[in-house]
Amino acid sequence: MQLKHLKTLLTPQDGAAKVTCMAWAPNNARFAVCTVDRVVLLYDEQGERRDKFSTKPADSKYGKKSYTVKSMAFSPDSTKIAIAQTDDIIYVYKIGEDWGDKKAISNKFVQTSAVTCLVWPADHNIFCGMADGKIRKANTKTNKASTIYGADSYVVSLTSNVSAKGILSGHADGSVVRYFFDDEDSGESQGKVFTHPCPPYALAWGADSIIAGGCDKKIVAYGKEGHILQTFDYSRDRSEKEFTVAATSPSGQSVVLGSFDRLRVFNWSPRRGNWDEAPPKEIPNLYTITALAWKKDGSRLCAGTLCGAVELFDCCLRRILYKNKFEIIYVGLSQVLVKNMSTGTRVVLRSRFGYEIGEVKILGKDRFLVAHTSDTLLLGDITANKLSEVAWQGSGGNEKFFFENEMVCMIFNAGELSLVEYGSQDILGSVRTEFMNPHLISVRLNERKQRGVEDNKKLAYLIDIKTIAIVDLVGGFSLGTVSHDSKVDWLELNETGCKLLFRDRKLRLHLYDIESHEKTTVLSFCSYVQWVPGSDVVVAQDRSHLCVWYNIDSAERVTQFSIKGDIVDLERSNGKTQVVVTEGVSTVSYTLDEGLIEFGTAIDDGDYYRATAFLETLEMNAETEAMWKTLSKLSLEARQLHIAERCFAALGDVSKARFLNETNRIADHVVKEFGGDGTQHYQVKARLAMLEKNYKLAEMYFMEQNAIDEVMEMYQELHMWDDCIAVAEAKGHPELDNLRRSYYAWLMETNQNERAGEVRESEGDYMGAVNLYLKAGLPAKAARLAMSRDELAANVDVINRIASALIKGEFYERAGDLFARIRNNQRALECYRKGSAFRKAVELARVAFPADVVKLEESWGDYLVQQKQMDAAINHYIESGCSEKAIEAAIGARQWKKAVHILELQEQHGAGTYYQRIAQHYASIQEYEVAERLFVKGDQIKAAIDMYTQAGRWEEAHKLAVKCMTPQEVSDLYVSRAKELETEGKYKEAERLFSTVDQPDLAITMYKKNKMYDDMIRLVARHHSDLLQETHVHLAKELEAENRLQEAEYHYLEGQEWKGAVHMYRGHDMWEEAYRVAKNQGGAAAQKQLAYLWAKSLGGEAAVKLLNKFGMLETAVEFATDNCSFDFAFELARLSLKHKIPDVHYKHAMFLEDEGKFAEAEAEFIKAGKPKEAVLMYVHQKDYGGAQRVAEAHDPDSVSDVLVSQAKHCFDQRDFQRAEAFLLRAQRPELAIKYYKDSEMWSDAMRLCKEYLPSKLAILQEEYEMEVSKKGPGGVEGVLEQAREWEQTGEYARAVECYLRVKDTANVALMEKCWMKAAELAIKFLGQDRSVEVVQAVGPRLVQMRKYNAAAELYLNLDLIKGAVDAFIAGEEWNKAKRVAKELDPRLEDYVDQCYKEHLKNQGKVDSLVGVDVMAALDMYAERGQWEKCIDTASKQNYKILHKYVALYSTHLIKEGDPERVLNLYIQHGVPANPQNFNIYKRMFLELLGQSQRDNAESYRMWADLRDVMLALCENMTKSSEANSPAHEEFEQMLLIAHYYASRSAARGLDQLSTIAAKLSIALLRHTELIPADKAFYEAGLTAKAVGWENMAFIFLNRFLDLADGIDEGNLDALDHSDFQDTDIPFEIPLPAKQHVSVEKREEIRDWVLTVSMDQRLEQVLPRDERDTYEASLLAANTGIRSLPCIITGYPVLRNKIEFKRPGMAANKDDWNKFLMATKTTHSTECQDVLKFLNHWCGGLPTAGYSFH
Repeated sequence: MQLKHLKTLLTPQDGAAKVTCMAWAPNNARFAVCTVDRVVLLYDEQGERRDKFSTKPADSKYGKKSYTVKSMAFSPDSTKIAIAQTDDIIYVYKIGEDWGDKKAISNKFVQTSAVTCLVWPADHNIFCGMADGKIRKANTKTNKASTIYGADSYVVSLTSNVSAKGILSGHADGSVVRYFFDDEDSGESQGKVFTHPCPPYALAWGADSIIAGGCDKKIVAYGKEGHILQTFDYSRDRSEKEFTVAATSPSGQSVVLGSFDRLRVFNWSPRRGNWDEAPPKEIPNLYTITALAWKKDGSRLCAGTLCGAVELFDCCLRRILYKNKFEIIYVGLSQVLVKNMSTGTRVVLRSRFGYEIGEVKILGKDRFLVAHTSDTLLLGDITANKLSEVAWQGSGGNEKFFFENEMVCMIFNAGELSLVEYGSQDILGSVRTEFMNPHLISVRLNERKQRGVEDNKKLAYLIDIKTIAIVDLVGGFSLGTVSHDSKVDWLELNETGCKLLFRDRKLRLHLYDIESHEKTTVLSFCSYVQWVPGSDVVVAQDRSHLCVWYNIDSAERVTQFSIKGDIVDLERSNGKTQVVVTEGVSTVSYTLDEGLIEFGTAIDDGDYYRATAFLETLEMNAETEAMWKTLSKLSLEARQLHIAERCFAALGDVSKARFLNETNRIADHVVKEFGGDGTQHYQVKARLAMLEKNYKLAEMYFMEQNAIDEVMEMYQELHMWDDCIAVAEAKGHPELDNLRRSYYAWLMETNQNERAGEVRESEGDYMGAVNLYLKAGLPAKAARLAMSRDELAANVDVINRIASALIKGEFYERAGDLFARIRNNQRALECYRKGSAFRKAVELARVAFPADVVKLEESWGDYLVQQKQMDAAINHYIESGCSEKAIEAAIGARQWKKAVHILELQEQHGAGTYYQRIAQHYASIQEYEVAERLFVKGDQIKAAIDMYTQAGRWEEAHKLAVKCMTPQEVSDLYVSRAKELETEGKYKEAERLFSTVDQPDLAITMYKKNKMYDDMIRLVARHHSDLLQETHVHLAKELEAENRLQEAEYHYLEGQEWKGAVHMYRGHDMWEEAYRVAKNQGGAAAQKQLAYLWAKSLGGEAAVKLLNKFGMLETAVEFATDNCSFDFAFELARLSLKHKIPDVHYKHAMFLEDEGKFAEAEAEFIKAGKPKEAVLMYVHQKDYGGAQRVAEAHDPDSVSDVLVSQAKHCFDQRDFQRAEAFLLRAQRPELAIKYYKDSEMWSDAMRLCKEYLPSKLAILQEEYEMEVSKKGPGGVEGVLEQAREWEQTGEYARAVECYLRVKDTANVALMEKCWMKAAELAIKFLGQDRSVEVVQAVGPRLVQMRKYNAAAELYLNLDLIKGAVDAFIAGEEWNKAKRVAKELDPRLEDYVDQCYKEHLKNQGKVDSLVGVDVMAALDMYAERGQWEKCIDTASKQNYKILHKYVALYSTHLIKEGDPERVLNLYIQHGVPANPQNFNIYKRMFLELLGQSQRDNAESYRMWADLRDVMLALCENMTKSSEANSPAHEEFEQMLLIAHYYASRSAARGLDQLSTIAAKLSIALLRHTELIPADKAFYEAGLTAKAVGWENMAFIFLNRFLDLADGIDEGNLDALDHSDFQDTDIPFEIPLPAKQHVSVEKREEIRDWVLTVSMDQRLEQVLPRDERDTYEASLLAANTGIRSLPCIITGYPVLRNKIEFKRPGMAANKDDWNKFLMATKTTHSTECQDVLKFLNHWCGGLPTAGYSFH
């Protein structure tokens, strides 16, 4: 960002007149300045002063000069200003929303000390700093102030963060304290953050850092927790003074600090994580800057000075004019201001995360904003000023944005639909779909408020073409899936998102209820559908009806209007809803019942009074009654009791209406007496609970108020005595005993003996209870009591009474239990039998009467059968030995397997019947194989065949039939069965039978007879495809005869006879349908023709209107004339196209001419204004008299044409004399000459020409000569003869022309002789110019005949040197050409040389070219790929030329994939520090690094060569202008990598250096931004594994596998970096273009990693050293100190280091000694070479104890 001065708002004064403070309003509309005289000046955003007001002291007795204003701030709504004063007070002034509004003090906060600074970040909270070091909060709503914290040191500065959720205070002791009132989950600490070396008067809180400055002339940037990030020291700059004030841009990305005559600007770099200093803004004589204020949209900065000046600066990075409608101003990397140039409105687009904003686009009818950052997407609604920023990974700009919905943006990218609600900072939802048509997606966001639903956001979309998904976007879960049987082509949710309408390709309209998951088909042939806005009313159209559903829940209740056109729009405004329909050429509006729409809307909005008022206007019917019921239910739920009372009264529910009337009376009394909400009174709540029959809830309401009597009264009124007594017992009510007595008395009065008995039983009066039970006719209850009490069981009289009553009441089982209790087994068994208690009877019989058990089992089975408990009866029959009954029971119980089992065990006669019945069951459940087996066992094979036939399993039936029947019988059976099925209406089954016996024609006949044409067509297509079209047409004609025109049309079209459909509709006068078919099927021509015929059938004005509608009036006129309908054409033209009348006359004349009616045609031609056409007609008919007559009367200009035509006719008749006379009359002698020439009558032609056109006689003579010359050799001789005659007569010019015309390819010598003669005559007798022309004509001819010397001689005769040279060059006579040029025109020598070079090039004689033009020769070598010759030749030239072609050759080799030859090339020819070659060096380096199988000792030479080349390059760059440039640093890094690779290859050759090789491989991981990452981790892992470092090997190889997977997937986003935290191994690395390790080796590594991961003993972390840091990391995690890398291993050099002469070069002593010892003991040439290289690179080795051999 840079500052640009715009204007001076306040001019400076001569002396000190300090601007004490300034502030911009949050709405950017106002700017306030407070001057030294304590007056606040107000400016608009253009910098024009509009208003002012004076501040006032805390106490007027001290005077107006008793204080100074230290700070001020606008309120967040921009209507108030807070003023901080040194007289211990803060005033809040209300300044209003418009200029000139009255200024009034709305709040004042008296403090205990002077207020030094102030900010107003939140709605009602002002934060201020005090002279006593306290930070206080003043609340404008409560008018109270409180202390937040104190620091015991004068507050010098106060600022808030970008989000205005926290404050920083700077104190005189240098401390800076942070306080959050909402930390936004940032995790940043509160309290003292850091201590600045001096008072931080200039304090700024950016997005990622805090900047402080003061009197020490230093600016320090601190991190979020107070550690120092950067220091900018200006203490040595004498022109710099102390920093007095600072301001942060609204985005937090820029900070400006003010000092003396200067503004310093700092911009935050997110990529590097530090501040970049921009060029300072220096303004001489500005003096000290005392105040800064940044406009909230970031576009302006104001600075106030010690001398009272206020300067306005522009802060934008750049401006863009978009479509001449919007101005886009980039005020920072992360903030953009978009301004509408026509309206002046503006929107501030800001990245909340500080990301740089790219291109801003304005889309969607110039209403919506779209912009990208690196990680987010910014969207905005300009009209509503709603902005969103959502996380968005870059997708290459391939997103598609849809703005059809005003509340949400739909983004489609790579098959995923994302929804972003304008104003929301999160993606509302994302789904996978391939269907992006807006008609196939419906989003509803809180469009109509529902009771009890705060947030209602729903989405409906297509999963596939037949499946709709509905999603709740708030909860993120699916609400349902609609699977359909046809393709969906339109869908839309209603405004509340509860219902979904969708239409399929078959034009069927369906309704889906999302809550009940029910799908209903609403309409067929639906061509239009729409929800009425603001309601749940649906409007749709079928073929000829407008359909309206006022209550879509009742889909069968539809209101229909007959219409003749198509719905085009739905309009709802001004209390009316209208459906717009086009009917032909007119538009008709249908008004809907607004009342019905209104009721639904009122209910949905919860406005029940409006709904009641509407229902009052309607008559009572079923629909109105349903509405009253709905309203009664909803009003009760909403506790609107008066409305509920009215509803029940309307419904005739008197009891509820009276009950609610009493309840309303109570509620109204409570409101009148006590106020508040009467429905919350306990009596009202209890009565409503009673209304809902929730008596316990009513009891609770009463009990909460201790209204026990009211509870008891309620229960007594309801005769709920038990509950009443329970309440009385619980509360110890004194009337408890009376209640019980009253209860018993009431029971006896009402003859509730049973309940009375229970009361007696509970009181312990068992005999009385028995008597009451018997009296109540409940002997069973008396028996239960008697059996439970021994004293009653012992009483024989009681037992007998009870038993008699039981038997009398037929309670035999209970009587049996009673007899068994008193050991009377015989009576007990009898009672059990009578009561069918067979279980107890059998148990008793087994003990007392064993002989009766079998009979009892059979009786038990019979009883169970009577009770339809067949399955239970089976076992009892088996126990009793009754097998047949058991089978019947099993069949009755549908225990089929058991029945079969019993049947197979019993070899009985008559089993076939049972088999048939069981088989029929298996057939019914489609277990056909079992059924077949049983049918066969029961000898019912025909039944089995019928079973298969009915089941449609024709193959099995056929197979079974073939086994048992003859083919004819089978065929007859199937045909007869098929006819039966046809009679029963089972056509599909009949078709299958016909097909099985190969009788498809019978099926076709069946379908035709029953008019099932679709099936008939299907069979014809399958069996008689050649007759399909004919069948379609036949059916169409039949349907047409039956007046079923739509179906007939379908069949005409299927039969490729669309014209038949058109004729059909024409015959029925259905022109619209005919036009539609012609338009869809016949193309533009047919469409126009039919429109014409339609119009013709209408005639008159109607025809004109119709043709105008189709825009083909002129076309129709053309059609009419083309079809000879001239009357219709004249009619159309007269009515609307008068300018076409002449055209119609003309075409009519043409028609009459063709018909031979020439007189009539003549009249029409004259009416058309074309008499010449009539003349031509008569001429064509050779009626020259008529032609002459018309011409003389109407077109005198045509008279000559008639004479010419007449003359031509005479010439054709060979009547030359008359013809010549006619042409002379027509004054056309030239035509007569032409006709004589064409007839080869040259003498007559010459005669006429000489007499009438003497000027053209010469030309005619030449033509004659040319004609003679064309006649072959005989003609050439004539020309020669003529030339000699001209020559002899001295006509040399004509002779020359004749000689030049001689052309006889058979006689080349003759031509040469003639042409030379022509040149000779021209040179001798004609002038210089003509001579040159002749020679220039003859010369090229001679050259073409290869007579180069003759041509050159001619040129030289006339001093045409260039022509002579070109002749010699054409003949490749180079020496002659050079000699002529040298002797006669030296200027042509370069030209000859250049031609010679071109000749050599074209001939490919490069070796000869070298001696002439080396550069051209080198380029040819390069083009031909002769690189060795090219380089060899270039090496003999200068160094620059050589390296030009070396670079070209290197580029070629890199493209060919041969980087090693490039390396050898630069080893051989040197490495110049030429910036143009840097890319080649990098490509060579990267290609070599990417090679596989190079991690071995054998590759040492290649790595050493690469290292030496890189060293030579770096040394050359050090001596060039590229020294210390970024490129130089990059090549130094490449040199280090090449050295590591070379050293590793050297160490590979020696076992004692295996650990050094491993360390080098690991050290190379920090360079994976250059080295392919997968290759680097693979090699590091293998070397670590080889030396036994399994923990590192595991981590590196696991990382390798992750990288390999990422390469396959195409991105590395899924990489987990947790293992490499606090290391210098980079995270941000390029994706390798290919896999560098084979699949087999990757699988080996995967197996090893999986094995090791199961080993619990292995610690899967990287080893650490004494720094508590990963041992191979150069950067210490805790301190940030960077160690030097060891030149032997690449590991950090910590202790025991060896330093080299070259700065920055060091080695670990142990590793150095180990390498040195290995080299000495093994005499390894590779290791010696490494040491030799180090000696050169590092400026010598540390000791002289080793020499190179």
